[in-house]
Amino acid sequence: MGRMITLKCSDGVEIGAYRADPAGAPRGAIVVVQEIFGVNKHIRDVADRYAAEGYLAIAPALFDRLEKNVDIGYEGAERAHGMELVGKSPRELALRDIAAAVEVAKSAGKVGIVGFCWGGALAWFSAAEMPGISAAVGYYGGGILGAKDLKPKVPIMLHFGEQDANIPAAGVREFAAARPDIPVYLYPAGHAFNRAADPHAYHAPSAELALKRTLEFFAKNLG
Repeated sequence: MGRMITLKCSDGVEIGAYRADPAGAPRGAIVVVQEIFGVNKHIRDVADRYAAEGYLAIAPALFDRLEKNVDIGYEGAERAHGMELVGKSPRELALRDIAAAVEVAKSAGKVGIVGFCWGGALAWFSAAEMPGISAAVGYYGGGILGAKDLKPKVPIMLHFGEQDANIPAAGVREFAAARPDIPVYLYPAGHAFNRAADPHAYHAPSAELALKRTLEFFAKNLG
């Protein structure tokens, strides 16, 4: 369904992105923000799913400034490499790359952002700092609780797993109590419960419910 394209960022740097177009006229657009593993099959599948729901979906390759075509596995040395790349990727540059995707995506109408893990945190920052978007959704973003005082400028929804070893459920509940304006959901699952390509993490009932809520949220805020 999709294809790789090139995005030109505001500083002139060119990065890759996966683009999935809907079968008919788009109802809006979704920028899909990757985990630490690059624009891999899982992220491309997510983009394809949103395209199947009628949205233009674009997943920018946020590691392209450091290393082109990153597509790595979930364990051992590959995971460590993904962590290393994240450590070398300043947030301001990641947001600049996301903004390049938003610029292309807006041709389809209102633009939303959905991000996972590292991308979930970037969705939170985008909601507060990114011009040109109308809604955002973050899945298990590890940096969100540490930046809980940010004030999103657009509607945002957040998904977390109760059994996430890296994001304490107690912290999520405290965050939700302090921010009643934001829909925050906890699921009976661990980290990365939406990652269908990873049988060790995937929890189908939680993933399906989170997707249902997300699609309803985007339908309300994008079209």
